[in-house]
Amino acid sequence: MLKMQVIDKSGKKVKDIGAREEVFSFPVKDHLLWESVVNYRANQRRGTAHTKTRGEVRGGGRKPWRQKGTGRARAGSNRSPIWRKGGTTFGPRTKDYSYKLPKQAKRNALKSALSMKFSDNQIMIVDELVFNEPKTKLGAELMSALELDSALFVDFHENRNLFLSMRNIPKVKIVDYRYLNVYDVLNYKTLVFTSRAFESFMEKIK
Repeated sequence: MLKMQVIDKSGKKVKDIGAREEVFSFPVKDHLLWESVVNYRANQRRGTAHTKTRGEVRGGGRKPWRQKGTGRARAGSNRSPIWRKGGTTFGPRTKDYSYKLPKQAKRNALKSALSMKFSDNQIMIVDELVFNEPKTKLGAELMSALELDSALFVDFHENRNLFLSMRNIPKVKIVDYRYLNVYDVLNYKTLVFTSRAFESFMEKIK
């Protein structure tokens, strides 16, 4: 069992907390980190780009001119892809880019990311983060007190004032511990847990 420091909002040590060695000493597997990031970004794609084929463009029901005798090329529709205002050939179509990674691969990728952060001393555990009101100024003061410039905060969604206070600060994101993912862990310099979120996350990642 590893020991990690728990600090207060001013950065002073409050106590030690136990951390599971199989999570924070997990071997860093670069290929799993890469797979997880690609998967996350693919799942964020909307895939709504859509062009109309000649069968979907409005109009084109009548043959523009008779087949023979005009001296012009044969034409069956004025919505042919080679005509102006015609359909599009091989254009983008609505597509679902999302896919699932195996559960074990996702879990091990997250362990790899956490292990890497731990070895770089980029994980903080704060005893309690409770604001009396939702104010960005309070969030900025917290960042200053902890000497952070880029951070991912992890707590419970129920802590509404904290979520609202942090959301407008550049290079800062806050997530519920249940939705912690590899992409966010790697995208921010420091990972900041509240002590209760850390304990709940340790139970979840078993």
